[in-house]
Amino acid sequence: MTSDALPMPVSPTVDEAYAFCREIAHRYGSNFSVGFRFLPAVKRRAVYAAYAWCRWADDIADEPSDSPQSVLDRLDAWQRELDATYAGSPSHPITLALSDALQHFAIPKSAFVALIDGCRQDTTKTRYETFDDLLGYCELVASSISDISLAIYGYRTPAAIDYGRKLSTALQLTNVTRDVGDDLDRGRVYLPQEELRRFGVTEADLFERRENDAVRKLIEFQIDRAARYFHDAEPLIGELSFDARFPTLLMGGVYATVLKKLRRDSLIVLRKRLSLSRVQKMLVVATRLIRPRFA
Repeated sequence: MTSDALPMPVSPTVDEAYAFCREIAHRYGSNFSVGFRFLPAVKRRAVYAAYAWCRWADDIADEPSDSPQSVLDRLDAWQRELDATYAGSPSHPITLALSDALQHFAIPKSAFVALIDGCRQDTTKTRYETFDDLLGYCELVASSISDISLAIYGYRTPAAIDYGRKLSTALQLTNVTRDVGDDLDRGRVYLPQEELRRFGVTEADLFERRENDAVRKLIEFQIDRAARYFHDAEPLIGELSFDARFPTLLMGGVYATVLKKLRRDSLIVLRKRLSLSRVQKMLVVATRLIRPRFA
């Protein structure tokens, strides 16, 4: 598991547990952590803990294994640790921090359960027939993150929930598009099968990394749709508690910038995983100060 590369603190204090979560967020979630840094301390620490818990689950699902069952067993064990955390008996550095965060924020346990159900689905389901099927997956792995985040950030009206889920879907669809090549390496195709057929693309085209016009149009279609979700999520900023607005703007802005770069060379997704440099992320910060919009 990727985050296993970090030295695990032994019998950590709460502060040491939070520091471990912070390291996971900054090392493995650089696109998200740009925004995390601008949150007030108590919210920032809670977000680090929640992100680390979700990342740990995601790494379990993505780790090479002898059998799908062994992955499912580890996910079950991680969910049991979640149960223990909500019962007040955490035994892992990440859940020690999360348990402390739960003293400050009413984060719904159901959101973490949905995320881990999405990780289970990754173990058993590698194709999606329609976009509605893919949206069902996004509900598990993305809308769950929005619900966790909103519980920490705070918001004005229930409308924030729908806008938050639109933003989380935009982020997930950006990931799906950017990570086409990485997912192929894991034997997964998240692009809806119906859309492959619509654009005249076969799975062989993807697995053999054929850079043709049909594949380009398919990827551009994914980019356009993700961009619409960013647009529809714009009202979220005004719904959030004031101290969470700029951090959320940055997180959305980083992903919207990735999407913009993909538009310049959509077929890059077959060659490598596109990422932003430190300078490019600094530009996202500067431009969102001037123009407070995701895209």
